[in-house]
Amino acid sequence: MMFGYSDEWWALLFVPVVLWVPFGPFVMAAMGVWCGRRPGWWPRLWSVLLPLVPVAVSATVIILPTDRWDDPQHGEDLLGYVLVYVLGITVLPWVLGYGITRVVRAVRARRGRGRGRGQGEGEGEHPGPRPDHGRTES
Repeated sequence: MMFGYSDEWWALLFVPVVLWVPFGPFVMAAMGVWCGRRPGWWPRLWSVLLPLVPVAVSATVIILPTDRWDDPQHGEDLLGYVLVYVLGITVLPWVLGYGITRVVRAVRARRGRGRGRGQGEGEGEHPGPRPDHGRTES
């Protein structure tokens, strides 16, 4: 023991687990926005790789003590872990970031198509200059 903590090397793996609780939702929401803006495999790959260490290490801690599997509380602990840590902290912020980004892009594209068809003047944010209608300067 050193300074009251374990001096095993694997204790360093808990640093990302502890940091994932306050910062993970923001990181995953940003990853969802990135995936929503840039389709392709690269953002989605990073969305899986980035939370891999904190989620896998904490899942190992929850699952590995096999002597606790007979305890009736173990099933409730596992369900609570999946609901809060995996779904609430990791998956839900990604889904919200992705969904909001896709909805905003769809609304902007629809507005852009509406302006492009030449709907009435005054609609849209900036209608632009009025046409001259054949007037000549004298």
